[in-house]
Amino acid sequence: MGRKYDFDYIVIGSGPAGSAAALALAKTKKRVALVESKYFGGSNINTRDIPYSVTLDFAHTYHKASHFPEFSHQDFSFNFPTIIAHQLKAIIQSGGGNNQKSYTDAGAICLHGYANFLDANTIAIGDQKFTSYNFIIATGSHLNTSAIAGTDAVNYLTPDTAIKIRRLPKAVLIVGGGSTGCEIAEYYAKLGAKAIIMEKSSRILPREDKEVSATVTDYFTNNLGIMVLTNSKVIALEQDDASKRVIFQNDHTEKMIRVDCIVLATGSEPNTDLGLENAKVKYTTTGIKVDKTFQTSAKNIYAIGDCISSDSSTERADYEGNLLAVNIINKTKNTANYTGFARVTNTCPAVVTIGLSEDDLIRRKRKYKKSIVYLKDTPASKIFNVRHGFVKLLTDRSNHMLGGCIVAPHATAMSGEIALAVRHHLTALELASTPSITNDFSYVIKLAAKKLVKKK
Repeated sequence: MGRKYDFDYIVIGSGPAGSAAALALAKTKKRVALVESKYFGGSNINTRDIPYSVTLDFAHTYHKASHFPEFSHQDFSFNFPTIIAHQLKAIIQSGGGNNQKSYTDAGAICLHGYANFLDANTIAIGDQKFTSYNFIIATGSHLNTSAIAGTDAVNYLTPDTAIKIRRLPKAVLIVGGGSTGCEIAEYYAKLGAKAIIMEKSSRILPREDKEVSATVTDYFTNNLGIMVLTNSKVIALEQDDASKRVIFQNDHTEKMIRVDCIVLATGSEPNTDLGLENAKVKYTTTGIKVDKTFQTSAKNIYAIGDCISSDSSTERADYEGNLLAVNIINKTKNTANYTGFARVTNTCPAVVTIGLSEDDLIRRKRKYKKSIVYLKDTPASKIFNVRHGFVKLLTDRSNHMLGGCIVAPHATAMSGEIALAVRHHLTALELASTPSITNDFSYVIKLAAKKLVKKK
């Protein structure tokens, strides 16, 4: 008779990937446990997507109102406790705040603490041991500060704490010019702080196409007064009673800058410190190794979400969790199809890249066609007084959609049209033929598609 285990599945991590898998499996009456080391609901609900959306929306609204010509005589003020209270309310309404109800209602057992594998069928959480036939690892990622000296001796903020400040600094330096770094810089600048972005690459938002970086840089410097320092690698942090110091290298020269607040937005690395060696699960610094069905080197252990790839997102993690659950329940081996997924930077204008970027196509040596329409050339630009932004569409030589990029207010709301076209391999003609609202920024998608049709 086979060995009896405590559970059929233990899911480690309750973020979007782990939650999706655990809830789907629990509803089929399987014995499921969900392990969480911090807040149930994961970082998406508790520290990142939800609170960031609330906080950035406030900053955009405050800045727009305080700079609106008709309101120039008004004195606008705010207080940080109110902003934080608004964040907390949104978190709780979204099911966060360490709320376990949705999981227990579905039939899952919630276990709080850090999981550590003892073997391929056993984990320890504190002094307790739990066994399972199968495991799903969805442990996410954490901030990587390994390349910077002095972090132990300096009080710095992280992406999780940067939007929970209770006093606005006079000068803040954000280390890292990726999506998160740009969002944080804009938040501080729009509330009135002097913001500085330091990026080791030759441009901010280095994962995006050059037009994106140029547009956001121009908006930051000319409209918000953000100082953008590129080709600048931070070496060390120092602190004394007067200020904090950032030592960095620029053009092979070591330099120093003083500020009263430092935010590290230096990218993330997968959470793999859970005794994977004991379970014979292979992993590297880039994540846990999985096959096309998310199975690790141990046949009864799967991994999904940020812990397997630095290119993950909330949407991809949720998709992977649901796909894995469907495969388990139906005993199928469907593989992931990431066509049409988006990468988002929630600045204003926001940046959304859907499908393949132009840089992707160049690296892959694929032939393509492109069109760009700038917002300033559209009716919506005059109506809403927006000058920065564009829509770029990319097709193959037969005009089937490969990808697109939107830099515009409400870009996320506009992205579904392009995602649908990329996902289902529609043509530029089909996209151009889709009815659109003339005086809305979404009309720019139609104009860009029309340009591709004329080219053909």
